[in-house]
Amino acid sequence: MLIVVQGFALLCASIPRKQFFCRAKALHYSKNCKCELLLKRWRMKIKLIYPKWPKLKNQPEFNLPPHGPVCFAAAVSDDIELSFCDEHVEKLHFDDDADLIALSVMLTCQLPKAWEIADWYRAHGKTVVFGGIATMLHYQETIPHADAVFLGEAEGRFDKVIDDFKKAQLKKVYDYRLDFPDTTLIGNARRSILKRQRYNFRGVQMVDLVHASRGCRFNCFPCCTPYLGGRKFRPRPIEAIVKELESIDNNRLFFVDNSLAQDDEWEKSLFKAIAPLKKKWISHPIKDDDEILDLAVQAGCWYVYQAIVDTSDHIRRKIQRLQERGIGVEGTILLGLDSHDEDYIKQLVDFLLEINLDLAEFTILTPFPHTSIREQLEKENRILHNDWNRYTAGEVVFQPAKMSIDTLQKMYEYAWETFYYDCSKEMKMAKMFLKVIEKEKKDGTYRDVKLNQFRSWGPLEKEREPA
Repeated sequence: MLIVVQGFALLCASIPRKQFFCRAKALHYSKNCKCELLLKRWRMKIKLIYPKWPKLKNQPEFNLPPHGPVCFAAAVSDDIELSFCDEHVEKLHFDDDADLIALSVMLTCQLPKAWEIADWYRAHGKTVVFGGIATMLHYQETIPHADAVFLGEAEGRFDKVIDDFKKAQLKKVYDYRLDFPDTTLIGNARRSILKRQRYNFRGVQMVDLVHASRGCRFNCFPCCTPYLGGRKFRPRPIEAIVKELESIDNNRLFFVDNSLAQDDEWEKSLFKAIAPLKKKWISHPIKDDDEILDLAVQAGCWYVYQAIVDTSDHIRRKIQRLQERGIGVEGTILLGLDSHDEDYIKQLVDFLLEINLDLAEFTILTPFPHTSIREQLEKENRILHNDWNRYTAGEVVFQPAKMSIDTLQKMYEYAWETFYYDCSKEMKMAKMFLKVIEKEKKDGTYRDVKLNQFRSWGPLEKEREPA
């Protein structure tokens, strides 16, 4: 038996790894060869890559640990060896022996780089599979660059891709759109694949991303969530959320759910359940309700992202009610709507300064695929191009209704410069961190800052690695 296994091992060493699995399986079930021992010892290897996207000049220097890849990694079987490269914090090395290359692509502007990476790997004999939000939005364009594209949520589904790959029967498309897994299948994100220290900024640990639900019952015109995650609110079991938060070695978190304000009773139950953990967290909108806001404070709400859609007293009061409770507010402001002209944008920026917003993030309306705004602009023949590298939400890619293209671009720059004219975005962010440090010191959860001994002040390629 040992001689047979050794001979089979030599045979497999002479063929590509992607062919090994189907041959090994055929021999395993053959009465002429028993190679179960070898199959157990041979672990499949997947290299997961998160491609770099073009950062905007107004974006902060730091990088947050990505959420999509760690959620996908949790759906990969433990018997598979999984490595991960986030191009934002490390250089991608192509000299690896992975059996399968998996590209996780979140943003439209990531796609051209992802296609380039995939083309290189495929030209060198590797099998490439794509997944992620941007893959779903652009899957027909992605197919020529991939051996397979995975559409939908991975829990309970990706094993099928692995099985087909091992049998050399990989399909071009695995389509699970709007065929969602039960939320009880969503486990803890696999954060062990991250190189944690690379996400620290000047010695400070940044937030970890987590989600408590999927789907969104709202239908905002610039958003593609209805296409991606459906119009139904799909909350995770609260006990599962608590379990995941307990497992994260970080006191600062960011709930990346589209909105926590989708079910009042669920939202109250969530805040009550996580309050004992003493975590400090950021989220998208929470319900503007006295009881819910008070529970959010008790649960550790640090600050929220709040869409500023107009200069109304309603918005003014909403911001005031959050800030009165010690909850910071980062306004998200979309510029270039059909009702916007140059004067209105100036009034809007003045309003933001008047209400003493803590932070502001300005973006230009961008017609991403599978959104109602893209459908409208296509009918009106107002989309300028489909150069996806430039779909960053920082560049005008359509013809505005009440301004020229150049004027809207100029007003975008004006908004950033005017809002931060007396205090840079870095300083305003630092003030937000000082507030959370005060909260942590008050409840005994503060951790002293430890400088990253591996930090490099030179090019990324020259970073020193931990021993």
